[in-house]
Amino acid sequence: QVQLVESGGGLVQAGGSLRLSCAASGRTLSNSAMGWFRQAPGQEREFVATISSSGGSTYYADSVKGRFTISRDNAKNMEYLQMNSLKPEDTADYYCAAAYLGFATPRPGHYGYWGQGTQVTVSS
Repeated sequence: QVQLVESGGGLVQAGGSLRLSCAASGRTLSNSAMGWFRQAPGQEREFVATISSSGGSTYYADSVKGRFTISRDNAKNMEYLQMNSLKPEDTADYYCAAAYLGFATPRPGHYGYWGQGTQVTVSS
């Protein structure tokens, strides 16, 4: 069974940075697009960023474009989210996910595996 485990969340001041990591186990995810989603208190889960299986294509939500960078290391079976210039609006639980297909996609229905989430809190 595939497992995804996020780490790197925490409390940071506005304008600061965090780097989230997602470790996959069970099988290689080198043929799967991967993504990050987040869910703020009282809100629905929303798309943040996605990356194709090869890492050659990325796509971001408008709210994080220019501030966040998604990356992956297929040799290590890892996915990352570098978050810079953090805002209080970024406060949420962040989830990594692996898709059924190989191309970058923002649609939750295309993702078959999900991590347990890691909390990010940005203070103002």
